[in-house]
This record gives sequence, structure tokens and C-alpha cells, in this order.
Amino acid sequence: MGEPNAGGAAREGAALRLLGRVVSALAGAAMALAAAGLLLSLALIGWAVVMRYAFNAAPVWVDDAVGFLLVAIVMLAAADTLRRGEHIAVDLLFTHLAARGRRWAAAWAALATAVIALVLVWNGWGSAMFAKTLGMVTEGALEWPSWWLMLLLPVGGVLLFLAALEALWRALAGTAPVAAPHALPTDAE
Repeated sequence: MGEPNAGGAAREGAALRLLGRVVSALAGAAMALAAAGLLLSLALIGWAVVMRYAFNAAPVWVDDAVGFLLVAIVMLAAADTLRRGEHIAVDLLFTHLAARGRRWAAAWAALATAVIALVLVWNGWGSAMFAKTLGMVTEGALEWPSWWLMLLLPVGGVLLFLAALEALWRALAGTAPVAAPHALPTDAE
């Protein structure tokens, strides 16, 4: 009777590893884009400062562009940040829980994150399509279609949902998070 459970556990482990690889690749690519956005923001701000103080010719559109990049950075980096266990957390209670309590707390946190991610996907997509239908554009020096920026919400939401799904699965399976500062102990500890 032990064989089917061992095979089921092996399949579950293989499926979790596959999900982990997929989420790692997607979250890593999104984090690379977020890092590029951060570097571009830094370059734009530096250029604007030089133009303003050295040549008295401040580019008015830089502030808008950096604001848009900031939204992209946050939405694209959230999933990888969750995978690495670097989201804001209250560790005071978590560190005093027993192994089983830590697993359940991590599972509830992952479930709550997944729900919020689905809200981002649903509302973000609806808002983007509504803005596209109305032809809304951003205010300020750059008048870009608003729905382009709003699409960052469902994209980031999907990435965050996948990372939360992996975290939930890991918590329920009793495996440690990818690189969390507080590894979840197994029941054997």
C-alpha cells in the first residue's frame, strides 16, 4: 500500500518542481525588466538634473516617464520578491510558532496573496479595457494611452498569483520556500 503514496508524492514533487521552474523563469524575466526600468529611471533622472542645472533646459516629460516606470518596476518585481521571501512580513509571531504553525501561517499568507493577485488581474483588466474603450490618455507632458499602463496590473497580478500558488503548494507540502529568510521546518523537526 505504500507504493501508490510514494508514486503520488514523487509526481507531486515533480509537479511542484516544474511549477517552480516556470515561476522562476517568468518572475526572473519580469525582475530583469524591472531592473532595466530602474536603471532607465536612474539615467533619466540624472540626465534631467544635468539638463536643468547645467543648461537651464529641464525636460518636462521625465517626471511622468519615471512615474510610469515606477509602476512597472513594482508590478514586475512583486512576484520575484515574494518567491525570495522578501515581502514585508511580521516575523515576531511567526518565529515563535511551532513547525506546523509556521506551515499554516505561510499557507494562509500565500492564499491571501493569491486572492489579492486575482483582484489585481480582474480589476486591472477591466479598468484597462474600459480606458481603452473611452480612449483615455495620461495627464501631463506625456499623453500615453492609459490602458497601456493599466495592463501592468493584470500582468503583475498573474505573475504574483503564480508565485503565491507555488508558495501555497510549498507550505502545504512542507517544503521550504525558495529562499525565504525563515525556512519552514518540516514536521520531522
